[in-house]
Formats: sequence, structure tokens, C-alpha cells
Amino acid sequence: MNHLKELVRGQESAKIYLPPWVERLADLGITSKDPQVIRLQRLTNIFSYASAFCAASQLIVGALHEFTAFLILHIILATTAIALLFIHRLHRYGPNLGAHMLVVIDLSCLFLMNWGYGSNGQIYVYYTLAGGVLIFIFGVEHWRTYAGWLAVAVACMLVSMKLAPREGLFLPENHALRELIAAHAFLNTLTVMAFMVFFAVATLRKVETGLQAQYVRSSALMNTVFPPPIVARLTSGQEDRIADRIEGLTVLFADVVGFTKAAHDLPPEEIIDYLDGMVRCFDRLCAENNVEKIKTIGDRYMAAGGLTGDSRGQAVATAKLALAILRSQADLPALGGKRLALRIGLHTGSATAGIIGDTRFTYDVWGDAVNMASRMEAHSMPGRIQVSDAFRAIVQDAFCFDERGIVEIRGIGPTRTWFLGHEILPVSASGDQSRQIETSASLPTVNPINSSR
Repeated sequence: MNHLKELVRGQESAKIYLPPWVERLADLGITSKDPQVIRLQRLTNIFSYASAFCAASQLIVGALHEFTAFLILHIILATTAIALLFIHRLHRYGPNLGAHMLVVIDLSCLFLMNWGYGSNGQIYVYYTLAGGVLIFIFGVEHWRTYAGWLAVAVACMLVSMKLAPREGLFLPENHALRELIAAHAFLNTLTVMAFMVFFAVATLRKVETGLQAQYVRSSALMNTVFPPPIVARLTSGQEDRIADRIEGLTVLFADVVGFTKAAHDLPPEEIIDYLDGMVRCFDRLCAENNVEKIKTIGDRYMAAGGLTGDSRGQAVATAKLALAILRSQADLPALGGKRLALRIGLHTGSATAGIIGDTRFTYDVWGDAVNMASRMEAHSMPGRIQVSDAFRAIVQDAFCFDERGIVEIRGIGPTRTWFLGHEILPVSASGDQSRQIETSASLPTVNPINSSR
């Protein structure tokens, strides 16, 4: 089950390195389950902390140089910084309430600071943050709200620049302090904008990485459930229904002989472990031989070759798969103390293939190829691969066959069948016959009516 767990869990996403304390602060007060609301509220939290930092640092700079004369401004800055630290508590009352209150507090404080310090203090530079930051905290989906608050910020900035007294209302003769306040305002503005852009881009990158991981995981799951050509057709968006008529499809059925009796009264864990190990082995062999697994039906395994053309090549590949499956059974553990044999059937014919269902939908095949292959398996012998005359005709001399003779097939009637033997390698360039790959030497023998290549 390791492969399934890897597909479901996916690979670990690339980490976006934001300090853990920043992530914790960004998540404060957020109770919404909506990813969009969460994203906006996280950005609101970060900007409220950044604004509180600006207010506190402005307070410290002013207080260190002149405490008494600017006491009223210091009280306003302290109150503003404290209020901003509690913006996150408003998220539970509305998705954008915190953002609106943040803007009201910031614009009000900036307006008062501009009049207190004067236009020479250039506090109005903070208003420039509105152009970039407001779109982060309100989102493009609320562009009208963003545009409204941006207009208010621009109006406040223009009024502060044109109408506020140049030297302010307090201690107008202290020009050095105002130069310091202006420099500090520009530095804070640059720092806050850089941090907000970094946090927003990091958040976006984290979302993109998560979406990419989900896409890779879903693609891997689809390629596990459906053949890759079918996945390509499904994801192209150009086909409403997958339904194909396939000529020359080779179908394989493999069934565990005596499974029901052997599994009787065994604990479910032991049964599942046995089936899981067997199916995983068969899945690997399908991949190695470029044959598509179709499904499992209880302890029966179904695969098909020729879904995308090349009937003969895929028939040969499916025969190699059948031989590999038969060999692999010897390596599987016993079930309930009994070693179980396989019975396999092959047939090449026409079929219909497509996807059906709305939930837990599946890609399946129906028709003559499926029915006949199922009969070949059902009337085969333990440890043997019974094939139809049609299958033998298409692979021709690629394998040795033991003719079984005429077999009465349920629902079909008397049918000439064969047992698949070993694969025949091509003649080498020197003219010597290459060695044959013996695959049935250890299998139960049947007295053939005729042996053919």
C-alpha cells in the first residue's frame, strides 16, 4: 500500500521560509474556513502590526527629542499603536471589519500627525502606502471598496500637504526635529511596503506551491486509475464522452484456483495481504510489458493490450505478461498454508472501451474479446495459459503452442483452443537459432494433440 499512500499524501511541498512567529501572528483571530477570507485577514493582521510598529517608532523618536511639547501627539500615537494590535479581534464579527477599522485608525492618526508636526514633517508620505497595501487587505474582488478608501487617502494626503501648517501646531521652531521626523517617515514607509510585498508574494507562492502539489497528485492518481492516453483525452477538454471501438484487442484474465476455499475462515488481514502482494506484482509486470491493467474482480485480474493500436505487438506483449504472471506465482507466499496456482486465458478480438459512471467512475472494456478471454480462463487448467485460435493466429510464430483440441466452451460451443508455451527468440545474424526462453517447463503438462510454432 506504500504507493497508494504516496499518491494520496503527495510529495512534500517546497517550504516558504517565513519565521514561525510571523505565521502565528498572521493567523491570530481568524475563524473563517474560506481560504480567500483567511488570506485577506492574514494580510490585514500583518499590516496592522506594521502600522503599530510605525506608530510606536514614531512615538519613540519624538519622545526622545521632545517629550513635553508633543505630549498630545505621543498619547495619540500610543493609543493608535495599542488599538492596532487588537484589530485581529474584529475578524470574528465580519470578513472585512478588521480591514475597515484598520484604515479608519491609520488615516485618522496620520491626519492628526500631519497637523501636529506640520507639512515639513512629511508625515503624509505614509498615505502612499494606501496605493499598494489596501488592495492586499481588501482583495481585487472588493475593488470598489479599495477604490473608495484609496480616494479618501488621496484626499487626506492633498489636504495635509496644502492646508496643514508648515511647522505644525507644536514647537514650530524645532526644524531639526521635523527633518528627523520626515526621514523616519520615509524609512518606515519603505520598510512597511517592502515587508508587505514580501509577505504577500510569499503567501502567493505558498498557495501556488500547494496548487502545484495538488495538480501533480491528481495527475498521478488519474494516471494510476486510467491508461495515460485516456488521461490525455480527458484533460484535453475536447471530448465529452470516452467511447471507442477497438479491433484486435488482446484481453487477459488470470484467476487464482482454489482461492475461496483457501481463504475460508482466514483473518481479513491475511487475505488482503495476499491479494495486495499478488496484485502489486501483476501491476508491476503490466508496466514492464506495456500492457494496461483494467481491473480486479475479486481474485481475478484483467488486463488488455492493443488499446492504442499495434494489435500484433500488443498481443505479443500480453502473452509475455501472461508468462511472467505465471512465473511470478511461484514467488508468492502461501495462503492459509496452501500454495495456489493460476489459471490464465487470452483472446484477441473486437471490443468496446469507455468510461462509465458519475461517482467512482471507471475505464472498462466490453465485447467479444472480453467474453472469449473470460471463457478461455474459466476452461483453462491450473498452471496453464489457454488461448483462442484467434490469438494464436495473430502472434503467429512468436511462441510455441500446445494444441489442446476442441473444447466445449460454455455459451459458445465447441472451440479449438491452445496452451501457450515458451517464447521463440528470432534467428541471430549468424544464422544460428537463438536460445528459447523456457517458461512452461515447470508447469503442469498436457498431452497435446499437436505441437506448433
